[in-house]
Amino acid sequence: MIVPMNKYSFLIFHAQYDDFLNKIQEIGVLHVIEKKINLTDDLSSKNLLINQFEKAIAFLKKREPEEVENKNFEAKQGSELLKEIIEKQNKQEELKNNFLTLNKEFSLVEPWGEFSVENIKKLEKKGILVKFYQCGIKKFDIEKLNEICTVEKISENSTNVFFVAISNDKSAFDKINYEEIKNLTRNYLEIRQEIEKTEQELQNIENYFDFLSLNSIESLEKAKNEIAKSTDYQKVKLMTNIELEGKVMLLEGWVPKTEEDKITDYLEKNNLVYLKERPTPDDKVPILLKNNRFARLFELIGSLFSLPSYTELDLTPFFAPFFMMFFGFCLGDAGYGLLFVIGAGLYKIKAKKELKPILSLVQWLGLSTIIFGVISGTLFGINLIDAKIPMLENVKDLFLNSDKMFKLALGFGGLQIVFGLGIKAANLIRMNGIKFALSTIGWLIVIIGSVVYVILTGAKLIPSSNAILYVILGLGGFFILFFSDPKASIPARIGKGIWDVYSTVTGIFGDILSYIRLFALGLSSAILGFVINDIGLQILGSGSVIGHILFVIFLLLGHTLNILISSLGSFVHPMRLTFVEFYKNAGFAGGGKEYKPFKSN
Repeated sequence: MIVPMNKYSFLIFHAQYDDFLNKIQEIGVLHVIEKKINLTDDLSSKNLLINQFEKAIAFLKKREPEEVENKNFEAKQGSELLKEIIEKQNKQEELKNNFLTLNKEFSLVEPWGEFSVENIKKLEKKGILVKFYQCGIKKFDIEKLNEICTVEKISENSTNVFFVAISNDKSAFDKINYEEIKNLTRNYLEIRQEIEKTEQELQNIENYFDFLSLNSIESLEKAKNEIAKSTDYQKVKLMTNIELEGKVMLLEGWVPKTEEDKITDYLEKNNLVYLKERPTPDDKVPILLKNNRFARLFELIGSLFSLPSYTELDLTPFFAPFFMMFFGFCLGDAGYGLLFVIGAGLYKIKAKKELKPILSLVQWLGLSTIIFGVISGTLFGINLIDAKIPMLENVKDLFLNSDKMFKLALGFGGLQIVFGLGIKAANLIRMNGIKFALSTIGWLIVIIGSVVYVILTGAKLIPSSNAILYVILGLGGFFILFFSDPKASIPARIGKGIWDVYSTVTGIFGDILSYIRLFALGLSSAILGFVINDIGLQILGSGSVIGHILFVIFLLLGHTLNILISSLGSFVHPMRLTFVEFYKNAGFAGGGKEYKPFKSN
């Protein structure tokens, strides 16, 4: 749900304003209303510095070394450390480029072995020229070449021969129609030494970064927070309105109702003048979400699209169970789900605090995968419905085959869309009143009423009567035709209602068909798992020890690849169903801005 906010306006005497801001920053619950300001040079440079700190911290956090080879490094602190990190990164990039250049040069000179460029130059001064050539093995004819000048074969590889030609006649070289290798300024031993030196320098930098990742991240974060605190303070001062010829300072901001006591206690004790107001429809209120432990895990997914606007419902707790089910439906293998639950659980033991919610989410998704794997009878690519397992013979009828899974996918689609329409109706009543929700209520009457009627008549619980169906369609149709736009005239309402009938009917059918992707992805994951097992059994059929080893290796690699590919699709497609089909039918507006309080840390 969205935490309610109140707008606070503070009127502070200019001499007390700095103390007031320091205290408000310390309390840390006020989201200052942002205004367009011109950043000073000092603020711009601080923003750049904060950005550099964040990049350096993220860079070090990615490393996660278990130990450091050299523990005698001395790390600087704060901005000096940041400067050193940037210098080391630049040096590292320079060394990497140099390393690539050296390796290219090494590959060029390696076939020629050890030689002295100085001796070649001395010979050249005495009129004896030495040139380097390469040619294909089949084209190399040393006897013919020796007729032109003195030739010495140096080395060869699978395709080429490398040789030198020596002559005191410059024109002799014009008769050699092979590729000449030029710019050989040093031998491979010199380059090899430089490569080793470069490798050592790169390793020293890597060790230094590993040392910093274990010992200096906290220091960098502290320095960044100090600068951010100062920057936020300066920004808030710039966003302050100066009233009464500079005597009174006016500051406005938002405070969550759940945090009001923290700020009102301070204001009352110090007799400060303030005004508290409820938000108006035109206010851009920041969004703070507060959900239960389960729904909170899915806030990260919802934020990938947009935060809700302040006046609407937070859809996170409503789409969370569906997203979890859809992921399990798409992956649909009880064995894979078990790996998710166990793997994430083991990793949570030593994981950092910020990663634990993500791992908990993985466990919930894994649990859903286990459930749908059991429903469809799939375990590590094994189709339990067709497998000849005696202990499962009595329960095979409980598994759902492909036809039933297809219908289940469509059923889930219809259920979520109708659920979305219900949320839309509740949201419209909450924001604008029941009159604006009657059209959506009309659709709910038509859809739910028709489905219930068909079910009850099919089960012969009520008699089949066209009159009942006409009442359902008539009541729902009346709301749809006359309340699609309550602000319009009657003829305009009818026109818009007819258009609403056309667009909604075609839209709902299209949306429901979109849920077929749940079945398709689940089927493709199961088929891939089956193919992997089938190929593995063919490898095992050889009966040799090597066959058994290759069988295990292939299964591990094959199922790992299937898990990675299928998990990606199982995450992306439910997200698409959520953000397109569900959000659209739920009337989601979005566009909310995250609540960011003015605080010290």
